[in-house]
Amino acid sequence: MGNPHPPTPGTSKSEPLPPGMVIGPDGKPCKVCTAFRNWKPPGISKPKKAAAVGTAAATTVVATADGDTRPANCPPDVEDLGRATWTFLHTTAAYYPENPTPIQRASMLSLLKSLPLLYPCGHCASHLGENMKDNPPKVGNRFELSRWLCERHNDVNIRLGKEKFDCSKVDERWKDGPADGSCG
Repeated sequence: MGNPHPPTPGTSKSEPLPPGMVIGPDGKPCKVCTAFRNWKPPGISKPKKAAAVGTAAATTVVATADGDTRPANCPPDVEDLGRATWTFLHTTAAYYPENPTPIQRASMLSLLKSLPLLYPCGHCASHLGENMKDNPPKVGNRFELSRWLCERHNDVNIRLGKEKFDCSKVDERWKDGPADGSCG
């Protein structure tokens, strides 16, 4: 059956890819499709702490899900991009009108349908596109859109082995905040 991951340019066929490394359509490792903890450029070990290289931006570090750190000015990995995209989409849905105009509905539909075509992580885009074929976007009103997005997000969570989100709490999470007022 062969290696499911083709060798990266400049590596021998006997060198396996690091676990979790995703190859992009150009045959090279895809940074935006791979979690930082799995990203290891050839010949460079993954640092536990980012080294200061002289600028304030380079010395600022961010923690990853597994406790590693990396400079804050690095391009997003698949986890950063996913969190930012879901935050944008859920928040946009939370403020979508109760009675959208035909232009608002068409614009939202266009935004959602563009994701499988333009999303930087091709694997993610492909999964979303297939999911949208079976579950077309619902843009009739705020509740319908928020629910549809929550269900699509849960489809991804299940595929990634994460917990499902309680879709009855989308307004609390993305618009109003907790009833205890802890978010201001």
